[in-house]
Amino acid sequence: MGLIARVRKEWFIIGILLVITCAKLAPSVGVKGGPLRPEITITYVAVSVIFFNSGLSLKTEELASALMHVKLHFFVQTFTLVFFPIAIWLLLKVLALTAINEWLLRGLQTVACMPPPVSSAVILTKAVGGNEAAAIFNSAFGSFLGIVFTPLLLLVFLGSSSSVPFTSIFSQLFMTVVVPLIVGQVCRRFLRECLDRRKPPFGTVSSVVLLMIIYTTFCDTFSNPNIELDHLSLLIVVVIIFSIQLSFMALIFFLSTRKSSGFTAADSVAIMFCATHKSLTLGIPMLKIVFEGYEHLSLISVPLLIYHPAQILLGSILLPSIKTWMSGRQKFSSVD
Repeated sequence: MGLIARVRKEWFIIGILLVITCAKLAPSVGVKGGPLRPEITITYVAVSVIFFNSGLSLKTEELASALMHVKLHFFVQTFTLVFFPIAIWLLLKVLALTAINEWLLRGLQTVACMPPPVSSAVILTKAVGGNEAAAIFNSAFGSFLGIVFTPLLLLVFLGSSSSVPFTSIFSQLFMTVVVPLIVGQVCRRFLRECLDRRKPPFGTVSSVVLLMIIYTTFCDTFSNPNIELDHLSLLIVVVIIFSIQLSFMALIFFLSTRKSSGFTAADSVAIMFCATHKSLTLGIPMLKIVFEGYEHLSLISVPLLIYHPAQILLGSILLPSIKTWMSGRQKFSSVD
């Protein structure tokens, strides 16, 4: 395979490396209040584009069918908002015996209490041909559940409570997730023949938007002056986070691919990404609300700031392997 062909095939991985490098060299460009205005272009425009793109590309009957997949939704939400927090709480009982910073451990617990994201899980599921409709529903539904359950979980596990602006968060989610998805579906009704004939690069559009999200996420991470930690502590946290993600992805893969589960290969992919990913978009504002006035808020935020880009990087690295597995399962199913 020639160099140009290799670049075309691996352009997304190369893009990730480039945007992280750019974020390291000039983090001020993509931070809140910077030239790119991510508080508008990412929080509202980018997320809206992702779900409009999904609404335009998804067949209405597929979306309607996904809504009725109650077993899948129950599995994802139970794993995310029940099993995940309890499992991490038990793990932290062991890690508390080590010399790891107490506030970093609390940060790991806050990560566990967060809802699924409204973008990365959908994009990665779509990229490998998974059940995109199910990923969309669980990302949106999980985010709405998280507005209520995340503060309650934080109260249970960390003893922190505060008033949460439910109305403003609900309205933001409605305008950036529900409305674009509906508009995309309406547009599809009028453009169906044209879309089927021309086959626009929906996946590429979503991937480009994801690169923008990765860039601004790392800009925030690199420009935050309050998360100066010794290299050993940061390394330990990174190792723990990647270990948690890999372990939970492996567990979900095992549980969802058993014949008795009743899930298809496409379902398993959606479950794996939705149940293990955590929202930074909702997470950071919620931490600022719940832990308002805490002098250690920056340390508590570190694990989430690491977890979010880590889940995107790990998902992106695993894309070729998951694609290969999906193709093999589909061929096996067609033979049967």
